[in-house]
Amino acid sequence: MLRVKDPQRSVKFYEHLGMSLIQKIPQPDAKFDLYFLAYDSPTAISPKAPWYDRQGILELTHNYGTENDPNYKPASGNSDPGRGFGHLCITVDNIQAACQRIEDAGYKFQKKLSDGRMRHVAFALDPDDYWVEIISNNKVEDTEGIKETDPSTYRFNHTMIRVKDHTKSLQFYQDTLGMSLLRTSESPSSGFNLYFLGYVPGANNDVNTKTLEGVLELTWNCGTEKDENFKYHSGNSEPQGFGHLAITVDDLDAACQRFEQKGVSWKKRLTDGRMKNVAFVLDPDGYWIEVVQNERYKATSKY
Repeated sequence: MLRVKDPQRSVKFYEHLGMSLIQKIPQPDAKFDLYFLAYDSPTAISPKAPWYDRQGILELTHNYGTENDPNYKPASGNSDPGRGFGHLCITVDNIQAACQRIEDAGYKFQKKLSDGRMRHVAFALDPDDYWVEIISNNKVEDTEGIKETDPSTYRFNHTMIRVKDHTKSLQFYQDTLGMSLLRTSESPSSGFNLYFLGYVPGANNDVNTKTLEGVLELTWNCGTEKDENFKYHSGNSEPQGFGHLAITVDDLDAACQRFEQKGVSWKKRLTDGRMKNVAFVLDPDGYWIEVVQNERYKATSKY
């Protein structure tokens, strides 16, 4: 979940990236609305599925009035004091053409393909300056001369967050949340490692993650685990921006009981507050993980 200043501008941007607005949940009493976007073409991974039964979905939260506040700006997560969340990532067919299409629409880039040494990746900026990584399903050298791109083939590949201690984080996401380690990318000369996790049964750290949606990327900068004063920002205190990750489960009550047995830290138990159909657990860095019921496994839907 990302907090956005102006939902019309944000929805338009993500629709330009090929996503569709599949659900809007107004909350007028609480003075905010939720927008759920995902890839929904006939060739998508989860076409026409409800928001709670998809591998990859983006939630945008709009608090009423921010669009009219000239001083309001969400924190992107990529500078202090709000560093923590890093970026979203989409995979595309022909990366040169895809990036050109985004630029032609007037959107800005944090990094163009031609910038720096990494000529196979770009970072676009959404209207709130959240970073959106763009990577290619095809070899970059094979798509150099191609001028066309088909957004219906794009995928919402992953979300990246920075973690202090990779050992603790990997244990939490694998043992507690049940994810599999799909792929590891180690860069000792640059001083960081990347870990890609997701719900892929039987995965053994050798998965081609580019074809997937709903992947979680953990970035660990070597040595942060040794600094007792080091802490990443969850995005939920000032400066606010990123809100949470989310997982759906087959049985919400049973899942929360299991988390309790695992000794998780809670932001909100099912019994807390008025919303009895949602819980929030905390990962080792204090990032919030929303836990909701996948209604496909229940006879009736709460939503």
